[in-house]
Amino acid sequence: MSQQGTGTGGFPGRRRPRRVAMLSVHTSPLHQPGTGDAGGMNVYVVELAKRLAAIGMEVDIFTRATSATLPPVVELAQGVFARHVAAGPYEGLVKEELPTQLCAFTHGVMQAWAGRRPGHYDVLHSHYWLSGHVGRLTARRWGVPLVHTMHTMAMVKNASLAEGDTPEPVSRVLGETQIVRAADRLIANTDREADELFHHYAADPAKVAVVHPGVNLDLFRPHAGGIEAGRTAARARLRLPQEALVPLFAGRIQPLKAPDILLLAVARLLEEQPGLRERIVVPVVGGPSGSGLAKPDELHKLAAQLGISEVVLFHPPVGQAELVHWYRAATMLVMPSYSESFGLVAAEAQACGTPVIAAAVGGLPVAVRDGMTGVLVPGHRPADYARALRRFADDAALSARMGAAAARHARSFGWDTAAAVTADVYAAAMRERG
Repeated sequence: MSQQGTGTGGFPGRRRPRRVAMLSVHTSPLHQPGTGDAGGMNVYVVELAKRLAAIGMEVDIFTRATSATLPPVVELAQGVFARHVAAGPYEGLVKEELPTQLCAFTHGVMQAWAGRRPGHYDVLHSHYWLSGHVGRLTARRWGVPLVHTMHTMAMVKNASLAEGDTPEPVSRVLGETQIVRAADRLIANTDREADELFHHYAADPAKVAVVHPGVNLDLFRPHAGGIEAGRTAARARLRLPQEALVPLFAGRIQPLKAPDILLLAVARLLEEQPGLRERIVVPVVGGPSGSGLAKPDELHKLAAQLGISEVVLFHPPVGQAELVHWYRAATMLVMPSYSESFGLVAAEAQACGTPVIAAAVGGLPVAVRDGMTGVLVPGHRPADYARALRRFADDAALSARMGAAAARHARSFGWDTAAAVTADVYAAAMRERG
């Protein structure tokens, strides 16, 4: 199993690809993270592509066209192009309906490739299982190696479903199993994800490489004046009380991400310490997604039922440049997710100098150092999250102390390292293909 950190010198003499085709069927790199099905994977694909281009590769990202007004090709950065493929109606399709459009998407990708010379692409990198299906057929037709990143896995999600959430279908499990068998290389975000590939999908250890996702450290960083100065400035910008306890949720609003756990924990905390009600603000930054779309007002209703509506601030998703200010303003980020392959949001918040309270699931124990850069909570009992919140309420200096350690820890998650190791994975797959 190839490990994170091998870097550019890990495989001397291997030829890196000149051109890479990426597949991101169900979510466009142009979409705003935190809306619809856009999230950490969008950030991952765009940032990885940009850093690969910076070390000399040209990257084409094939994605499904979701509007008739979109141009066929959009240049995201020098050497990085989003290529829109017509597959099904532009609007109204949810992710669960996209398997019916995979043949059309594959045809569109093949058409785009038909105008190229043979051997134009050196490697194909698919993201998420829908793209992996297209990748299986396309890589075989092109005669290039297939590298696949799961991002999430059906069997892992089904093993830790939130109450009332919808299980992933058997068709996805079977599809992922086929992709694991077909791929020349599988990229896992963490050692734990690699183990899940072995356990659930019988992946060949020789095919699995562990590459930690990165963080845009040029954007996500502490304020130049320090963590406390950054918090003051960010709260002034966002019109948040300077002395408030601010537990932030940032992400898609759906049962998997468990924002309800945060609200339940806040309600419990206020029962135990009623005086906190005058100095707590709970921003929920994000939009309904996935199974959360069926009940888009559910979280608002829960806040009302719990009697905490006046302290919860619902805010629509924001771009990354604005998200920086929310991270800096927060006392801590709270991630009670039932499943996370890595947890990019946790890494981003820490890079800004903000500690994290997170569920001890998936890749979050890699992203967060328990007791140093935040608090890892086993399970999803609101009482346990309330206890973690109380630590910050009782110790005013704890956030800045952990935040300083968090910023240092996040420096190890740079995209340059992730891109260099990914390039080595490509090179290894190419070499074996001959």
